[in-house]
Order: sequence, then C-alpha cells, then structure tokens
Amino acid sequence: MQSPYIVEMNEQNFREILEGSTTSPVLIHFWAPMSQESAAIIPQLQSLTQQYNGAFTLALLNCEQEQAIASQFGVQALPTIALFINGQAVDGMGGPQEITAIEQMLSKHLPSQDELNLNKAIELMQAKEYEPALALFIELADELKAKPEVKLAIAESALETQQFELAELQLDSIPLEYQDNYYKSLIAKLELHKQAADSPEIQALESALSLNANDYDTVCELALQYHQVSRSEEALELLWSHLKTNLNVHDGELKKTIMDILSALGQTSPIAGKYRRQLYSLLY
Repeated sequence: MQSPYIVEMNEQNFREILEGSTTSPVLIHFWAPMSQESAAIIPQLQSLTQQYNGAFTLALLNCEQEQAIASQFGVQALPTIALFINGQAVDGMGGPQEITAIEQMLSKHLPSQDELNLNKAIELMQAKEYEPALALFIELADELKAKPEVKLAIAESALETQQFELAELQLDSIPLEYQDNYYKSLIAKLELHKQAADSPEIQALESALSLNANDYDTVCELALQYHQVSRSEEALELLWSHLKTNLNVHDGELKKTIMDILSALGQTSPIAGKYRRQLYSLLY
C-alpha cells in the first residue's frame, strides 16, 4: 500500500525514523514471514494508518532481515508493537493482537479521528476550499458540532458554498459570548443574501400562490426561483407539501422539478439528503 506514512525500517533508516518521532509518533511493527500472526495483521495496520492520515507513521521491521535492529530493541515475541513519541517508547504490545486492541492503544496517545477531521476541515476552510471543508464538518460527531467555534466554522463554509439555510441554522444558536466581530461579519453576509433573495419576481409569485395554493405552474416556478437565489430548503418544502400526497401531481412536473433541484444540490448537501430520503420513502 503506497503511503508516505508507511515505511520499511532497515539498518540505513531506523535512526532517522526514530528521530522523526519527535515531530510525529511512530508505530513500529516487528514481524517476520515465519510468524503468520505478525504478517497477517500488516494489511489492517496499513489501513489504520491511512485512516489516521498522517497522525502517525507506521514502520514495518522484518526481524528475519534486520536481526541486529530487532536485537537492539530487545524484541522477544512476534508480533510486537511499539509506539515511539519524542524518541522514546511510550506504549507497546507483545504477541498476537486484534486490530481493535491496537486502535485502543493508539487512542490513548493520538487525537481521535473526529479531531483529525476537524483540524483538516479548518485547514481546508483557511485555504478557501469550503466545499470539502463543509463535507468534513458535517461528518463530525454531534458533540463536536455543538461547539460554538465549530458552528461558526460551519456557518462560514455554508455561506461560501451558498447553503444559506444551513448557515442560518448555525448562527441562530451561537451563545452571546461568541457573538464577536467574526460572528457579526457572518450575520452581515447572511442579511445581504436575504435582501438579494427577496426579488419582486418572487414576491409576485408568492402573492399569486396565496390566492391559489394549487396553481401548480406557479408552484414549480416559485420553487425554481427560490432555488436560484439559494433558498433551496424553501423550494424543496414547497414542492414536498404537494408531492407527499400525490407523487404524480400535475403530470409529474412537480416530481421532475424536485429531482432537478436535488440533483443540482448534489450528494453532500444535508438539506438535499433530508428531502431525498423523504422522496425515496414514497418511491420505494
């Protein structure tokens, strides 16, 4: 498995690898082809390393080929796992282990996967790569997403990707002590969008619909207008209010319109996901 975080340890590089543990932890796996258990777990260790995406380096030491190094480490059983931080062994395990036991050991010393994803999302946001950042934010555990500083980051990413309903949802629940200049700048962006999104055309369509709620041509047109000014949740809710009792209303035009909007929003939009599930519950 190709990865900059997975290396073969040997006599030429083992000191350099250990010195590298001063900046990033190193997990050494002592193994040998003659030890089936030590060889069999290598693919799982490689996969785990990929999941951690740089939080540690996996160094594989073939004890048959590198007996002198194995002897220096005092390895007495295969497999043996040793975690090095700042040049020192801080934890380890001897004998066959389940991958879950190794994960638990790592969790005592390394950031959680959610914390890694949060840091990555913030890096992406700072690089103005808002769409992948938002996708990572959305996948975080609820307790992390509930933190005000994370809500603000989600709101900024949502505003920059024109997911204004999501941004407003986050900003509405920010505690007073976090309503600083950063918060106020996000609120200002949201207000500017709202002003631009309430055009005379939309107001006229809303007025017409208030006189005849079952004017389906107007329903479709208003939904599309909402979507064009990033009021997509209102568009989907308007269409759904008619479709939930009759999927084929207006010769299927409303269904086509909602599918078009869902497609345009893509797979990462949580709002689209909500209405996609509701629609599929009727389709299937």
